[in-house]
Order: sequence, then C-alpha cells, then structure tokens
Amino acid sequence: MLKAKNSLGLILFPAFDWRISPTHPEREERLLYTIDQIEEEGLFDYENIKIYNPEMIESKYIEMTHFCIPAISSIVTVSHKIAAGSAITIAKKVLSKEVEKGFALIRPPGHHAHRITYGDKGFCIINNEAIMVEYLRKEYKIKKIAIIDTDCHHGDGTQDIFWNDKDVLFISLHQDGTTLYPGTGFTDEIGGPSAIGYTLNLPLPPYTSDEGFLYCLDNLIIPVLEEFKPDIIINSAGQDNHYSDPLTNMNFSAQGYAKLTEKLSPNISVLEGGYSIESALPYVNLGIIFALAGIDYSNIKEPDYNPEKLKQSQRITDYIKRLCEHVYSIWKSKEESEYKIKMANQDYYVRKKSIYYDTMGFRENQLEKIKICKKCSGLILIDSLCLGYRVLAIVIPHDACNDCENEGHKLFENTEVGDYSHILLQDKKSFELFRKTS
Repeated sequence: MLKAKNSLGLILFPAFDWRISPTHPEREERLLYTIDQIEEEGLFDYENIKIYNPEMIESKYIEMTHFCIPAISSIVTVSHKIAAGSAITIAKKVLSKEVEKGFALIRPPGHHAHRITYGDKGFCIINNEAIMVEYLRKEYKIKKIAIIDTDCHHGDGTQDIFWNDKDVLFISLHQDGTTLYPGTGFTDEIGGPSAIGYTLNLPLPPYTSDEGFLYCLDNLIIPVLEEFKPDIIINSAGQDNHYSDPLTNMNFSAQGYAKLTEKLSPNISVLEGGYSIESALPYVNLGIIFALAGIDYSNIKEPDYNPEKLKQSQRITDYIKRLCEHVYSIWKSKEESEYKIKMANQDYYVRKKSIYYDTMGFRENQLEKIKICKKCSGLILIDSLCLGYRVLAIVIPHDACNDCENEGHKLFENTEVGDYSHILLQDKKSFELFRKTS
C-alpha cells in the first residue's frame, strides 16, 4: 500500500440538499468532480490518507460565534450545520494527533458570514472557520490562532468576527475590493482598538499570477507568522483565484496553489470559494491535498495550463512589492498605532457599517461600539437594523475583566425589550448566550 510523507485527514461533504438554484455556481458539483479526481489518482490507496465522516455541529458553538437573526432555526440549514461540524471534526483529528494535517472539503462556504447574520451573504450564512476557532478555544484551550484566507474574495465575515481579538491573526489575500465583491479588504482595515495590526489585508490587482501570490507569502505572510508564533494555522482555502474561475479575474494555477500550501504548511485547510467546477477545482483540490500530504505534485496541471500565458506584468510585480512593504510596516508599528487609536478614543471606539446581503438583496446597518479598557480587549456593543428587526448585541470577550463582564450583564438586564426585537448577550468568558425577544 502507498504511503504519503505526512498523514492527512479529509472530509468530503458536497451537501446534496443545499443549493441556491440548480445552475448557481455554488452547488454540489463543486465537490463531485473533485471526488472523482481523487479516486482516479488513487489517493484512497494511501494508508495514511484517512477519510472521515461529516458530523453535525452543536448549536452552542454557533451561538458563541454568531448572533443569528431571528434565530438559528430560521436561517441555518442542516447542510450548514454539517459543514461547520465537519470543520470541527477535522480539527479534532489534527489536535488529537490522529493525523498531522487536515482538509475539510465542504460546502456551503462561510467566510462572508459576519458576527451578526440575517441570512445568505456571498453564499455564506455561518462562518465555518470562526466557529472552529471558538471550539478550539473552548475545548482545547488553544491560545494563538492564525487564519490565512486565500479566497479571491475578501474574507469580510472572518475579519468582522475577530476584528478586536489579537489572539487571532487574520490575513486575507484577495482581489482588490474596488474590482470585486464584497468591496472591502483594503490596507487601512487593520483591526479594532485592542487588536491593531492583527488584521492584515493584501488587495491584489486583477491578473496577479502564481509569482505574485507566492511573493506575498514569502515576503509578508511567512515573516509575520514567524513573529506571531501561532499555536495553529488555518487556511481558508478558497480556489476562485484560479485563471478559469467565472466570477473573478486572477491568474493563479493548480501548481501555484500547491506551492502556496506547501510553503504555508497549514495545520487545517477548509474549502471556501471556487466556481470553475470542471476546469479548476479537481486540479486545485488535488494539488492542495498532495502538498498537505507531502506527495510530489509536479504533475498536477490543468490540461490547458500555460505559465507563459498567465505571467503577470512588471507593473503588477512592482505594485505587489510595494504593497507587501506597506503592510509589513503596519504589522511592525502595531503597538504604536494601538496607543494612538486608544488615546484618540478615550471611552469607546465607534464605527458604522452598512452590510449588503447580495444573495438575498437587503442591507443591514450597524453601529458598533468597542469599550476602550486598560484591563481587557473591551466590551462590544452592536446596534443592528435589518428586515424590520432592531437588535442589541452585547459581546463579553474571552479576556474580559470583571468590570466589562459586569457592565455587559447589567446592560442586558436593564435594557427594555420594547426598544428592540432582540437583546442578546454573548458571554465568551462563561460560554453562554442570554436572549430576550419581543
């Protein structure tokens, strides 16, 4: 029997009962062609590549990540619960050392789902990686986690959830938001007042090729990871940077994805986007699997692969070099920037957000206030308006001091339901959700 260099766990969940429409690009065929390719390449014959069954998630982990409006049961389907549960399952297999690496090939995706979620946004309702992080913190006491998002679309939901959390380093490598949904992910989006510099964005110009992506990895992402020293690295492994993807404008290849995966060496990869169902996904997924398992991937190439045709311009190369230098300077000056932000916002750091749910065609308006606290990362208050609901969401962070914890509970107890449809308190310290509804 064949043996790979690294033991690798896989979960394959195509979610047959979930699709936005029969012809929508986010449908079950995204994984069916990949499964055929895996069988054809004989990966099931490797003794240390193990296939695990998908599993359902417990609602408490969703509740500790999201505020689902009007309720989890109203917007989260069985398929979404299984996708999130499967990400947790693969994490458990890695943390228990059954396997060295894990790859959850699952759908529906999740990285556009924000802390508050009213439904489908960017094909996402709940955030699989963010829920996994909450699980790892609660059950395995993992302290420092890095999420590297290599989807072509900015991981705005993951960014939102960990915006003020310096124990989670979030780096997103994506097509420039001026040219692609969701229109976010610019270099000045660097985190909340207690986590300045722990959100880093690399908005890349259209037609960036393997060269540009790997330059970012070598010259920014890996140096930052070496300094951050995470206990675990998660790759939000979107594959819509591929040159054949119908929704994007990049020139990344299966070889490029495999090299990126080998260099990044994530503990856990979770499939996000990627909509070139026949021309890209089978080859890219195979390249990622081979790289994670330590198998030679040099022959994993698309039938029409032509590196000369995909080569990026000198203008793009020069821009990416300047971009990496700029973003690295943000990382290096994060303590100074945090001090300035806190001095300029003595009591609360406030931001207004307008969030468009493109799949469903409605908009949410938020006012978010983060308490400037010298003892912890600070209480978070969110006033959200959408679909006739008005929500007060209160978040007591993991590291909450007694003052912020008490203030959060008092606010929840003293706020009248009549002013809101939902008053919700997410106490991450005690791992409990408190709810009042009109």
